[in-house]
Amino acid sequence: MKHFVTSFFLLVVAVASIAQSSEVAPAPQTARQALIEMFSFKTPGTFVRHLPAATLTAFGKIEALDKLQQFSLLSGQLHSSGKQIQTFDTGSVLLTSEDPKTGQKVDVVVESDSLQGEGDNIELSFQTYKEKQAQKTPFMPRLTFAMKMESGVWKLNEILVSIRLPLADPDFLKTITEAANAHNATAVPMQTQTPLMATGPGFDNSILAAMRSILTAEIAYRATYPAVGYTCTLSDLDGFGGGEPNEHQAMLISSSLASGKKFGYEFALSGCMGNPAMGFLLSATPRGNIFGRRAFCSDKSGAIRYSADGNAATCLASGIPAQ
Repeated sequence: MKHFVTSFFLLVVAVASIAQSSEVAPAPQTARQALIEMFSFKTPGTFVRHLPAATLTAFGKIEALDKLQQFSLLSGQLHSSGKQIQTFDTGSVLLTSEDPKTGQKVDVVVESDSLQGEGDNIELSFQTYKEKQAQKTPFMPRLTFAMKMESGVWKLNEILVSIRLPLADPDFLKTITEAANAHNATAVPMQTQTPLMATGPGFDNSILAAMRSILTAEIAYRATYPAVGYTCTLSDLDGFGGGEPNEHQAMLISSSLASGKKFGYEFALSGCMGNPAMGFLLSATPRGNIFGRRAFCSDKSGAIRYSADGNAATCLASGIPAQ
């Protein structure tokens, strides 16, 4: 009886060992699954996990890695914004995003998935829908994600962006014609236009973006060279040159902006009083006698104002906050 029990016990152990060894190992992650995981933002750190080691090292040197981590976390808000998002490991659709409130839906379509050894190029296009009706968008870009295996993990090695412009497509030509007709129908004759209509929101945005670049550079400049404080010489903020940055070439803005002349405007710094300088004034005024363009101004507070008469002195004295 004792011999029987021992034999039975050994048999059970053997069967269990065979069953355990016959279990199928989980399939390795595909490049497509890695891409989904990277941009799903469901788990903190997944975006950074699929970046190449060389990229992480470079970003680490300029202390930008934390910002990538924050990007991964903040983008998780997409899943809590009320949109219904689905991802698919296989099939012609990679991701679907639908907003029940507006009836708008976007499909991310897999145009091709070319796996070659330790590389995989995944080409994606976009299809939009409104109230279940496909929308024709000829300008919609295509993205190709070049994935590469690195230390057993798929990494995003390169992104290629292409835009298809079907010049002979009837729908494209119809869209262009309708847009032109709509513009002509709503255009205001030149003689009835008010002065501020000579500058559009898009144009103003370019000037505002340039001013913000200078304002940000001034903050960085003062922090880097506290003995100098702020600078009233745009070339001190110049981003062009060899060697290490210094107080006369801090490499904080582009050379075109440091020249003080961009977008038909003249940018100027003034008011740097004291040593170190504890403040400054920034102005952007239209070059030449151009009717209707605004003047913009700011100071160390970072608040940007404008005056409709195009005069920097008016802006600095009683400028209206820019929206």
